[in-house]
Amino acid sequence: MAKSNKLSEKQKTFIEAQPLFFVATAGRDGRVNVSPKGMNTLKIVDNNRIIWLNLTGSGNETAAHLVDVNRMTLMFCAFEGDAYILRVYGQAKIVHPKDALWESALADFPVIAGSRQIFDMTIDMVQVSCGTGVPFMEFVKDRAEDELVPYYENMGPDGVEKYWRRKNALSIDNKPTGILDDV
Repeated sequence: MAKSNKLSEKQKTFIEAQPLFFVATAGRDGRVNVSPKGMNTLKIVDNNRIIWLNLTGSGNETAAHLVDVNRMTLMFCAFEGDAYILRVYGQAKIVHPKDALWESALADFPVIAGSRQIFDMTIDMVQVSCGTGVPFMEFVKDRAEDELVPYYENMGPDGVEKYWRRKNALSIDNKPTGILDDV
């Protein structure tokens, strides 16, 4: 396994070509969370920093874990072409819609209904492994374009905030996510 403390140009190109990545986080106690992400919501700022726009979903574990412990791992897998797995380790900060930095941070992304947080990750290690255990798979399209985004568009901003209150303010381990001021 090759290791570095920053992304190479080859690795940045690989990341930008992936339609899917995985994020893993864990608090001091409770469950470990791994989530798939897509929809071109990840941006490489430089060799040591990645930001990504997190959309509303049925849970908000990543945010709750980062409130507790700010470590994060991103994983990218080659599902076509040469076998390759890239893991990026670091510390991440959360920017919520209620935060003063939200509008400037959001400028790096398309407007997407249900946008919930931006995670800003500083890289401390990059690791490459072979990936021969990853199957070949064909990307067809983002499911979110037809299902997730219209769901939150139809809900409207007030409905999304009510949804956050019901499903996103606390983690499955009953930890606060920071999405709302009063929870």
